[in-house]
Amino acid sequence: MTQSPRRASHRAARRLVPFLFLMYVGAYLDRINVGFAQLQMKSALGFSDSVYGLGAGIFFVGYFLFEVPSNLILARVGARAWIARIMITWALLSSATAFVTSPAQFYGIRFLLGVAEAGFFPGIIYYLSQWFPATERATVVSRFMTAIAVSGIIGGPLSGALLQLDGVGGFAGWQWIFLAEGVPSLVLGFAVWRYLPNTPADATWLSEADRAELTDRIQVEQRAIGSRGRTGIRDVLADVAVWRLCLLYFTLLIGLYGVTLWLPQFVKAFSGLSDVGVTLLSAIPYLVAAVVMVIVGAHSDRTGERAGHVAFSALLGAGGMAASAYASSPVWSIIALSVAAAGILSALPVFWSLPTSLVSGSAGAVAIALINSFGNLGGFVGPYLIGRVRDASQSFRGGLLLIAGALLLSCILALTMRSARHRAEGASL
Repeated sequence: MTQSPRRASHRAARRLVPFLFLMYVGAYLDRINVGFAQLQMKSALGFSDSVYGLGAGIFFVGYFLFEVPSNLILARVGARAWIARIMITWALLSSATAFVTSPAQFYGIRFLLGVAEAGFFPGIIYYLSQWFPATERATVVSRFMTAIAVSGIIGGPLSGALLQLDGVGGFAGWQWIFLAEGVPSLVLGFAVWRYLPNTPADATWLSEADRAELTDRIQVEQRAIGSRGRTGIRDVLADVAVWRLCLLYFTLLIGLYGVTLWLPQFVKAFSGLSDVGVTLLSAIPYLVAAVVMVIVGAHSDRTGERAGHVAFSALLGAGGMAASAYASSPVWSIIALSVAAAGILSALPVFWSLPTSLVSGSAGAVAIALINSFGNLGGFVGPYLIGRVRDASQSFRGGLLLIAGALLLSCILALTMRSARHRAEGASL
């Protein structure tokens, strides 16, 4: 009996995406909780804005250095074993951040956290490319990546509650944030061993027909990619399109982490609220972004258009950041930051439909890791520059405008890629 070609994908998505979503919530919570902890941590340890910005961003240096090797190991040993290792080690290191007492220790633990987490996100993107064809990938990735927004929605109030535990058990509130928020990732890391099949062929919860359907569709797509001649690692390193994607992702992540790692301080500066009030108000931009990014991802899949969606989303983010720099009231500030967050986060899932349509196999793992590792250097640049500008000017305006400029460059790069693809192939991205 002939079955719908999407039936097997829908079944796989219902099983895998919620679990991957939970994993990424844990990962992202451990990545951005330093933004909430620093509401107390900076004064408790005597850190300046520059020290905090460097420590927050140095995570991405470790991430950059170990990204490609980590993804190559994942492609060799399988997602289940390697992702479990990643989650367990980063959970332990995230919790250990509670015990830093000096800038050098803060830099060191953040660097090691980046080393531990290297390979997780590109590994998941590569993993999804082994399950879902490119025509369905933006929707799947957008649902997975709503974890970024949800971690902000959850992380704000949760961190606010943990800050209230100041003095309980001999730990400060900021220490409780690190100690408690590492636990979910640790539990999920062990759960990966039992729950996550490496490929459709390993999924005993799918029927034989569904396993064959998924495997055949992915193999057909990968043969088509291979026929275009970009299947080797040397081909990836020599591919101009891959390096353009590196630059595009770099500018997008200047925006992403410039916002997420400084959002509590932005909110505190314009609102004057208590630390708990700040953590609650900080959830609003993430809530707006969670809705918008799913809509944009679904629309991109329906139309088959990619780069234009990235460009529009980046432009929306740039406009929001620029508006927030000049907002005259707390209400307009939170509206502007919500628009910015929605634009930045909506660009990311659609962006990741681009590299997985260029290369396949182990070369695909390298391309994804290369793009993500270089892009994540933007996660170092954005937070660090904001800290330096804030120390020099005692204002966030210059930092907000720097982020807006980076996102405007993202928009231009995406439009350039779209035009180049049209000229080369006569088809839209």
